[in-house]
Amino acid sequence: MSAKKTASAIPAAKLALYDRLLATDQGIERKGATIPYTSTNGKMFTYLSPTGDLRLRLPDEDRDAFMKKYRTKPVVQSDVVMKDWVGVPSALFARTAELKPYLAMSRAYAARLGTKKGPSATSSRPGRPPAARAPARRTTPSR
Repeated sequence: MSAKKTASAIPAAKLALYDRLLATDQGIERKGATIPYTSTNGKMFTYLSPTGDLRLRLPDEDRDAFMKKYRTKPVVQSDVVMKDWVGVPSALFARTAELKPYLAMSRAYAARLGTKKGPSATSSRPGRPPAARAPARRTTPSR
């Protein structure tokens, strides 16, 4: 039995803007059926929120300058501030040429973060060290 893909609830106009931005770099592939995103080495660097707002992952210095220049804030999702992520104002989202350099910065930053480790290499709880394992018990021969 095949799984049916769920269509995105994101407005078509926002999807078109996202596709237009991504088309400025032929090396970027859009992923995600319901929440479109981009990634490199397993690290996301852009995505559209469920309402169609563009989010970019930027390094500290570029993120601070971006937030000051465009009067935006860090992304908050489920009452948690998402480290490295900024919201892109709607007016800027519509200006592909002005946004293009930030797309490149975002991709380069994600590439510097390294590759995503497989599930066996890390804990199932992101951001936490693997649980300590008790040392193996030695058995002594019975006498």
